[in-house]
Amino acid sequence: QVQLVESGGGLVQPGGSQRLSCAASGSSASINAMGWYRQVPGKERELVARIISGGRTNYADSVKGRFTISRDNAKNTLYLQMNSLKPEDTAVYYCHVQTKNGIYLNYYWGQGTQVTVSS
Repeated sequence: QVQLVESGGGLVQPGGSQRLSCAASGSSASINAMGWYRQVPGKERELVARIISGGRTNYADSVKGRFTISRDNAKNTLYLQMNSLKPEDTAVYYCHVQTKNGIYLNYYWGQGTQVTVSS
């Protein structure tokens, strides 16, 4: 089991910056991929950014060049640095973790943190 605690959401003005954090505890040694997703009411949850073992990252086209995902392995913490925020970035952001034990994969979600971009 992995427990995820997110922080860093809130209200920010367009063009501003914000950093989200996701602290993992429990069986965090088995984590082989971590990512951020977001969801707005009435729409499906979508991938924002993902980082896998070895440090390879991928981003949604809508956030490339503005968002940066990173991971502090010593602290078992995932970050999402969001710059040049736009109103369309407003959503609930969820931390997501994939663990691997042998051939078995498990998935965990954080509780979500609201990010609102508005003047």
